[in-house]
Amino acid sequence: MSTGEGRESTGIASLWVFGTWYGMRTVALAMTMPTVEDPLGRPAWTVTLVCGASGVGKSHVARALALRYGTPLAEADDIVTALGALTTPDQAPELHFWNTHPEASAWPPERIVEQHFRVVEALTPGLRAVVNDHIEFQSAVVIEGDYLVPELASGFGSAVRAVVIAEPDEVQIVENFRSREPDEPAQQSRARVSLLVEAELTRRGDAVGAPVVLARPWDTAVHRADEALRALD
Repeated sequence: MSTGEGRESTGIASLWVFGTWYGMRTVALAMTMPTVEDPLGRPAWTVTLVCGASGVGKSHVARALALRYGTPLAEADDIVTALGALTTPDQAPELHFWNTHPEASAWPPERIVEQHFRVVEALTPGLRAVVNDHIEFQSAVVIEGDYLVPELASGFGSAVRAVVIAEPDEVQIVENFRSREPDEPAQQSRARVSLLVEAELTRRGDAVGAPVVLARPWDTAVHRADEALRALD
C-alpha cells in the first residue's frame, strides 16, 4: 500500500467514526424535540421523504408538498450524482454499477430490481447523513428519489416521515414515461421494473408504518399524501 493510499484509508475511517458519532448525537436531539403546531399549517416534523418507483408520479407529489409546506425540495438523484463524481468504481462499485454494466439494462425485470435494492443499500448511509444534517440544523426539507426507502425515516423519532407514492397500472406507467421522454419507444419492460420496485416499497412501508398513497387522481394526490403524513401523529 502506498503512502497516499494509507492516508486515504485513514481519512475514510476517521470520517466513518465521526459520522457515526454525529448521527447518534443528531438522532438523540431529534427524539427529544417537542412537537409544536404551526399556525400556517406547516408540518411539525423536519424531513419529508417521498418514496416511489420511477415513473409513478412521485416528483409531482413531492413538488406540491414542498410548496404546501413552504420548504425546499431536494432530489436524491443529485446526491447520487455528487457521490459518483467523488468516488471511483473500485471505491463504490454498487454506486457506479449501472454505468459500469450497461448490459444490465437488458436483464429480466426481477434481476434489475434485485440490483436496484443493492444500490439502495449502498446509498442509505449517505442519505441518512443528509437527513441527520437537516435535523441537526432544524432545516425543513422534502426529499424525493428512486433510491429512497420508507425505513430511512426510522430511528429519528418524530422528526422524519415517509410516504410511498404508488401507481398500480402498468399501462399508466408506460404512458408516464412516454410523456416524460417522448422520443423514446414504449418502455414496457421499464414499467414492469417499476411495478416490482413499487411492490417492495409497499411491503417495506407496511413494515414500518409508512402510508402508501395512490398517485391518481393527480389533482388530489398532494392533499391525500399530506393527510396520510399528518395522520401518523
